[in-house]
Amino acid sequence: MTTKKVCVVVGVGPGNGAALGRRFAKEGYAVALLARTTETSGPLAASLAGARAYRCDVTEAASVARTFEAVEREMGPVHTLVYNAGSGTWGTVEDIDPAVLEGAFRVNTLGLLLAAKQVIPPMKAQGGGNIVVIGATSSRRGVARTAGFAPAKAAQKSLTESMARHLWPQNIHVSLIIVDGVVDLPRTRTMMKDKPDDFFIAPDDLADTAFHLTTQPRSAWSFEVEARPFKESW
Repeated sequence: MTTKKVCVVVGVGPGNGAALGRRFAKEGYAVALLARTTETSGPLAASLAGARAYRCDVTEAASVARTFEAVEREMGPVHTLVYNAGSGTWGTVEDIDPAVLEGAFRVNTLGLLLAAKQVIPPMKAQGGGNIVVIGATSSRRGVARTAGFAPAKAAQKSLTESMARHLWPQNIHVSLIIVDGVVDLPRTRTMMKDKPDDFFIAPDDLADTAFHLTTQPRSAWSFEVEARPFKESW
């Protein structure tokens, strides 16, 4: 059990998830790093004071409940949840298998619901908290090749807004970051070798935005903010 505030980052890969973990640890949080495997989260946790890595499948209610119970038992009640699970799946309505859409919905929307239901009681007991959801531009429009992804992100956005309307009066700041652009990762650099550095979203900069949301005064809370590099078309 720690005396630090506890932040849970759900969906810890080498990009945004790792950057979010580092940012909150830098601010003095004890950080729980959740992912399906500990390939990235394990070494990251070892490098951050007071951090722990947990295996968690956000599509399974039992796994989510078991993991959050372990976090509270070993680290303390959750003060901040950053929900970063859910990567892009591409294909038209003719291309995708229906299981692709179902899987995207379970990771992006059902997983958020399951995680939120675990952290709301301890946040209320503490008198407040934060839930930051990492969303995507796909939540606003369904282009041809996002048939298996945009509907899941749209549902996630609607759920996040519903949560905000319900939880803000209880001093739980729920917010959404719409990521509009290509995140700087080794695989995206390989795919887009001709693009300059300022074409990409830097994970550390996105993490700064997420942390800032958790520090806003209650009289001027933001619900939805956008994160995009200036070269992104919008």
